Amino acid sequence: MAIDPTAPYDPENIFAKILRGEIPCNKVYEDDWSLAFHDINPQADVHILVIPKGEYVSWDDFSAKASTDEIAGFVRAVGHVAREQGLVVRGYRLLGNVGRNGGQEVPHLHVHLFGGGPLGPMLAR
Repeated sequence: MAIDPTAPYDPENIFAKILRGEIPCNKVYEDDWSLAFHDINPQADVHILVIPKGEYVSWDDFSAKASTDEIAGFVRAVGHVAREQGLVVRGYRLLGNVGRNGGQEVPHLHVHLFGGGPLGPMLAR
C-alpha cells in the first residue's frame, strides 16, 4: 500500500494501535518520547523498529511539526537502543522510509535499526 507522507495522520494505523496497547509488541525500550520493539518480519539478525509516541506520518511531518524535545528524545532513543543492543562496535544501519518511492508501508514515522552481521549493499539493484 502506497503511503502519502503529506496525508493527515491515521490513528488506526498499526503503530498507533501498538502505542495504545491494542496490539502487543516485543518491546526492547520505552521512554516518554519513543517506543522500540522487534520487527515481526526481521530482515537482519537484529531488526528493531523505533517509533515516536507523537502522531507523525513521516520523517518530513516529524521534522516540520515535532517539538525540539520530541526530536531530541526520538534521536536519543535510537542511539540508546543501538548501544543497548550492542550494535555500535560492529556497526549497524538506520533506515527511514518516506512515501511511495521510499517504500513506506505504515503511516507512522518509524526507523528500522538493522544489525548483528554484514548487511550488504544499501540498495537492491
